Amino acid sequence: MIEARPLSTQARRLAAILAAVSLLAACDPATQSATAEPPEPGVLEATRDGPADARPGSCWGKTVSPAVIESASQRVLVKPAKVNPDGTIASLPVYETKEQQVIVTPRIDNWFETPCPNVLTPEFISSLQRALQARGGYGGAVSGIFDPATRDAVLRFQRQQGLESAVLALTTARTLGLVAVERQPTD
Repeated sequence: MIEARPLSTQARRLAAILAAVSLLAACDPATQSATAEPPEPGVLEATRDGPADARPGSCWGKTVSPAVIESASQRVLVKPAKVNPDGTIASLPVYETKEQQVIVTPRIDNWFETPCPNVLTPEFISSLQRALQARGGYGGAVSGIFDPATRDAVLRFQRQQGLESAVLALTTARTLGLVAVERQPTD
């Protein structure tokens, strides 16, 4: 039989240090499991770092269409059949089913032009809020601040247009009458 003795001060300190180290390891991103949710795709603010063919000085937003991956199973020959000299089968072939991930549709970065940050003045944002309010998409105060309520209203409006982003697209600003449509050169 083992006799229970109280822990020494040194043993208690060692236990406390081990507990603290294990708690710190749980905070380290390298030790976190892969089940943590990835960051939301796309950009949250307009950026001048757009696609490779972007017009100089233009600003861009981006949404990401994730890759579509499917599992496919395939039978693979592991051991071929053994055939006797007289043509009879001595042993049947052995097959194994292997699962494989197949990319059906690759990830796509969907770039869209946006008004640049210098255009997004309090007056412009107030006009945006009023335009969304007039269409029943914004119920907040006209503050001139691109706050979460404004961002949500932009997202809802653009979602109806097929764009899943809270970053104001230039086409949306034109639709709302906030940005002039550029003239096309005539031949």
